[in-house]
Amino acid sequence: MPLTKPISPAQIERIAGTFRVIGEPMRIRLLDAMRDEAATVSDLVEVTGASQQNVSKHLKVLYDAELISRRPEGREVYYSIADETVFSVCEKVCGD
Repeated sequence: MPLTKPISPAQIERIAGTFRVIGEPMRIRLLDAMRDEAATVSDLVEVTGASQQNVSKHLKVLYDAELISRRPEGREVYYSIADETVFSVCEKVCGD
């Protein structure tokens, strides 16, 4: 959805919500870990060093915000980036 001028109240809420979601360092670590390929909770636990419960909690927040998607495959669930624009925001913040 294109940004209106002035920004609509609905867009303001969506933007603020997205910034709240990505404002948590662990969530940025998880997004970065899934940047090149899908990952399971076990993969993400290994990469981040966080507990399974902590990783799962943050994945739910990212999923609810529609920043990631999930795909069941057998007994595993693979998580991947659903909205690549989140990395554009990160690059802007870092000045790249």
